[in-house]
Amino acid sequence: MKNKQQQQQLTSNPLSFQMYLHSLIYCMLLVSGLVIGITLTFYMKEIPFNFQLKQFSMQPPPTSQPPPSAPPPPSLPQLQNFKSSNIPIYLKNNTRIGLTEYLKPPNTMHDMEDEELLWRASMVPRKRNFPFQRVPKVAFLFLTRGHLPLAPLWEKFFKGHEGFYSIYVHSQQSFNGTVPEDSVFHGRSIPSKHVEWGMFNMIEAERRLLANALLDFSNQRFVLLSESCIPLFNFTAIYTYLINSTKTFVEAYDLWGPVGRGRYSHRMKPTIMPDDWRKGSQWFEMDRDLAIEVISEHKYFRLFRRFCKPSCYSDEHYLPTLVSLRFWRKNSNRTLTRVDWSKGGPHPAMFGETNVTIELLNMMRNGTNCLYNGKSTNNCFLFARKFLPSALDRLLSFAPMVFNFN
Repeated sequence: MKNKQQQQQLTSNPLSFQMYLHSLIYCMLLVSGLVIGITLTFYMKEIPFNFQLKQFSMQPPPTSQPPPSAPPPPSLPQLQNFKSSNIPIYLKNNTRIGLTEYLKPPNTMHDMEDEELLWRASMVPRKRNFPFQRVPKVAFLFLTRGHLPLAPLWEKFFKGHEGFYSIYVHSQQSFNGTVPEDSVFHGRSIPSKHVEWGMFNMIEAERRLLANALLDFSNQRFVLLSESCIPLFNFTAIYTYLINSTKTFVEAYDLWGPVGRGRYSHRMKPTIMPDDWRKGSQWFEMDRDLAIEVISEHKYFRLFRRFCKPSCYSDEHYLPTLVSLRFWRKNSNRTLTRVDWSKGGPHPAMFGETNVTIELLNMMRNGTNCLYNGKSTNNCFLFARKFLPSALDRLLSFAPMVFNFN
């Protein structure tokens, strides 16, 4: 009865009847499209994929002559210290260079600002094992006002040991001297900024040297030396001592009085307390892990920059305090650079031409007993200072016999 009433309403109202027909046709088209789509989907799954590619790919027109072959790729540098048998096939075929470009350190005279340099040097791999063969190197960092007056002695020290060391020199910004091309120091100066001895930017210069040396992944030990330093042993002995060491050598001790705790600023509380304050020599030796921490650290660095004013001599307190607070377990709490404080005064004794004797050098080489890798040794110092330029000739005369350079 209800359906008949609806039909009568549709026939009596032409507009409603027309809308009803449109809706019915639309539903039928929608259902038909769905059925066709589902059918085609199942049908296409049955057709092999290669057949589809052949049907839809464009075929290139035939040519009478083959296209010219591409020129061979240029030869690419291979990783240093790689043996031929250990180079993967894809490196031999020059299809890619792998880690070569990433591991290649930039030139010492680059255009990076300090923040850019420190950021790049702080990037470290999480894996301890290197995916290539390498020879660990010792980085010698020279912090100097100008030229290196004892360079000829160091030339003899380094001779014949290429590939086992790196050299980095940070001079005063005003220094514009030249270095002979046949010298191991040629091209080893890094971009420098203004440095004042005893001021805070001495620490910045040390961090700049460390950061540049860290860009070379082969550098594993880092020694900071002055222009007045000399080696007390030959290269092989010093290299073996450092590479096999399980400790770092940052001198750190608690000293009461005006030149020790007297330089502490109470504005450093609570980050650095008076009992945390340490003093030591600015000349250090450290491994790669500690070097990365030093150039990446900001908490104590900013504190020293604000409150360690000129009379504070931050280069004598920043590293000793930092290492004692955070890395004391791996530190030997001593330096490898010997000085003579027997004459008293604010500075150690200086050695000129008349002071340099074979007896003096042997005495510096063999001092009081100290610990090396948990065992007692009397070779506590590997370097010594302060030697004046006038001492060079006598040092060159004694070096072959005392230091066994040959």
